[in-house]
Amino acid sequence: MMGAAKSVSDEQPWWNDISKEFNETYDSDGNFSYEEGDVCDVIDGTKFEAVFIPTLYSVAFVVGILGNGLLLGVLFQSRKRWSVTDTFILHLAVSDVLLLVTLPLWATQYASSRGWEFGTGLCKITGAIFTINFYCGIFLLACISFDRYLSIVHATQMYNRRNPWVVHASCLLVWFFSVLLSIPDWIFLEGVNNDRQSRTLCIRNYYKFNLDVRAHKIATRALYHTLGFMFPSVVLTFCYSCILLQLQCGTKGLQKQRAFKVIIAVMAVFFLCWTPYNVVLLVDTVQLNNNTGTCETNISLSKALTVTSSLGYLHCSLNPILYAFVGVKFRRQLLDILRSLGCKLKSTVKLESRRSSVWSDSGETSKSIAI
Repeated sequence: MMGAAKSVSDEQPWWNDISKEFNETYDSDGNFSYEEGDVCDVIDGTKFEAVFIPTLYSVAFVVGILGNGLLLGVLFQSRKRWSVTDTFILHLAVSDVLLLVTLPLWATQYASSRGWEFGTGLCKITGAIFTINFYCGIFLLACISFDRYLSIVHATQMYNRRNPWVVHASCLLVWFFSVLLSIPDWIFLEGVNNDRQSRTLCIRNYYKFNLDVRAHKIATRALYHTLGFMFPSVVLTFCYSCILLQLQCGTKGLQKQRAFKVIIAVMAVFFLCWTPYNVVLLVDTVQLNNNTGTCETNISLSKALTVTSSLGYLHCSLNPILYAFVGVKFRRQLLDILRSLGCKLKSTVKLESRRSSVWSDSGETSKSIAI
């Protein structure tokens, strides 16, 4: 593997190690080929990424920054009345914003013919920030669903205003664990020159330590599949399934309907955003482990990973809509802010509960279904 010409890996931010370094050689035109002799033209894939990635990342950045910015503004205005859930939402919004601000740099890498132009230092910082906030967002979603589960199904308040340190400790633990998961980025990420394409890319360079590249890729992907998708999927599915079963026994028709819609939306958006990428990545990982696949297959998988991973990044742009914009209190406070700025608006929103959080879940009331 080390004897072959080095091609770049991890061309997408964080876990997307698309190109296959092992068993590759190059022809006289700079196209890579496999040992079987199949010649692969990577120019088509590069052109596709140069158009698709900057476009979708720009949309995710604008929508996500606006949505999370409004959410943070409302949270700031109501900071004296924060509930437990509002604290989780605050950390989730901050996590999403920090992840989103890295997207323009990744988009620039693909839009520019020179690739990554920001140096190794910023490469490490940007990659680590991306990893930290991706995992932090996923874990916070799990915390929110678990808090809902305890409150609605068991009428138990793990977090309450009498012990505010518990929720803060939980959030700090999530951030700390996410930072630990970013350690490989601080070690391996760097700007690497690709002489054949005359570009520099921010990638994980395993070669500098003479490591088994394929083994480390598989280990990284296994960690992501376990903690980045399977773990939150199990937690969200279990918690929300139990909540739905509990709500079926309730008697509040209107609130029940609203709760059903929000829960279904939360689960549907999470799985629609992340399942396609995980399926494609799993197929690519199996192929990587077995060292199989033709040039056409690998290029197709490369494009599929680009599309599905970009779809996954849109999830952090949708979080404000799912976790706050559906809230009655949030909409009322947002309208108040807009009116204070001089906007003339007619509100039909009625506040249902003084104790409900901005996120519209009652942080202190057990058996609440006003999700």
